[in-house]
Parts: sequence; structure tokens; C-alpha cells
Amino acid sequence: MKKFFFLGLLVLAFTACQQAGNKTANVDDITVKVGKVDSCCMLKDGIFLHISSGYENPHKVLMALKMAVMMSMDKDVLVYLDIKGVELVMKTSKDMKFKDFPTLYELLDQLAAKKVIVMACPTCMKVAGYKAEDLRPGIIVAEKDKFFNFTKGRIVTLDY
Repeated sequence: MKKFFFLGLLVLAFTACQQAGNKTANVDDITVKVGKVDSCCMLKDGIFLHISSGYENPHKVLMALKMAVMMSMDKDVLVYLDIKGVELVMKTSKDMKFKDFPTLYELLDQLAAKKVIVMACPTCMKVAGYKAEDLRPGIIVAEKDKFFNFTKGRIVTLDY
């Protein structure tokens, strides 16, 4: 019971710090030190976009990339391409157009300008006969640690 009471006091002290904009709060004999409130409490969420479609489904591909560009305005974004998706990010890849969407090249260039991480699955590349040096500039071979380290907040996944 004492543990829950102590935890409650810590939460109250932390909340008081946030509301007052202070960096410390005293509750009886308990002092809670809080760092910069906006950095510890307002974590930026991440969007993980998984693209396994390729040239056979331009609507899916371009919608995913357009979402990545749009979400990158205020979220951390990572784009992961596997299966047929790896064919889209090679130096020899053809451009793609579908209805009112920007083209594949335009969207990839926008993502590069925004420094969005775009990764291709190494196994899928190998199966398709590609190597790391075949990737377009700015595209990297997927690294599992980057799946979790590209953002500090929650990770929302969209699958195309």
C-alpha cells in the first residue's frame, strides 16, 4: 500500500511540475526533478510504412509514399520495402505514374529531401538479383535496429 501511495505522490509532483513549468517539485520529503517538460513528455511518434507491392500495383505504392511524405511533416517516418517493393528503389528502376499522384521519382526525391529513412530488405534484394550498390542514392539496406530506433514515441505501422 505504501508503494502505491509513494507512486501517487510522484505522479502528482510530476504533474505539478508540468503545469507550473517548474523543473522541481517538493512533496513532503520527496523531491522530483524533471528535465525539460516538452522533451520528456511530448515524444514524437513514428510511422513505419511497409511496402511489399511493386509495379503491379501503382496505387498502393504511390499511396504509401505519399503518406510517408505527408506524415514526415510532423512525425518520424521509416519506409521499408520488401518482396516486389525492392524493384522500385534501384538505380535502374523505371518511374511510375498513377492518376493524380506524384510520380515514384518525385515522391522518392521528396522523402530524400526530408531525410526520411527508406530501406530495402537485403534478402528480397538478393532473391531479385540486386546488391547494395544497385540502390538509388539515399536508399539503404535494411537494418533491424533502425526499425525501433527511428523514433522515441509510439510506432504506428501502415502496410501496403
